[in-house]
Amino acid sequence: MRRADRLFQIVQLIRGRRLTTADYLAQRLEVSMRTVYRDIAALAQQGVPIEGEAGVGYRMRAGFDLPPLMFSKQEAQALVATVRMAESRLDAALARQAENALSKILAVLPLDARAAAESLALYAPLPALDPQTGAHLATLRESTEARRKLKMGYLDLGGVKSERLVRPLACLFWGPVWTLAAWCELRNDFRSFRVDRIETLEAMESFRDEPGKTLADMNRRREGQEQGGA
Repeated sequence: MRRADRLFQIVQLIRGRRLTTADYLAQRLEVSMRTVYRDIAALAQQGVPIEGEAGVGYRMRAGFDLPPLMFSKQEAQALVATVRMAESRLDAALARQAENALSKILAVLPLDARAAAESLALYAPLPALDPQTGAHLATLRESTEARRKLKMGYLDLGGVKSERLVRPLACLFWGPVWTLAAWCELRNDFRSFRVDRIETLEAMESFRDEPGKTLADMNRRREGQEQGGA
């Protein structure tokens, strides 16, 4: 790894953690701790606001930002591949934003990296989401972020219809289908709903996270069930 690339990686690693030790940096970058200390000193001399000291750890002063990022050819190709695979699986609004973000990134890349990315012969020509599922996914995504309850008409795989009031927790993609992880007010428990089985959907009042009803609680229960069944 070139030293310039290593310095960039050090900045990224420190920015992504509350406190980063020299030992952690040395292991991630596969260099000696002496090299890490020299690189930290070099970054500080260049004006990068890294706080901390050897033997304790480092952190980045709040408010620091980097100039536009540079990607290698392989990294640029990975971004293109990711967007192509995701677009047909996202709601229309989020797919457009993914394409816009990719366009902005490609626009600032060196010509060789941009050409390599745009010519990537990797595609994901799966059928796009049907309009209703796409619209519902957008509502679910926005309501999850805004912490708004949802009233929905649901048709389960057995053909049974029900009206539910739920607290949306997360949208999960399982290959062919999206599901909604939620706290169901009707069942007073966690439930998962297939998005393509939702018939009607309406955003309702806001809610606050409560102990025992969060995504973290749902994940802990699932982990406990998996361990118990092992």
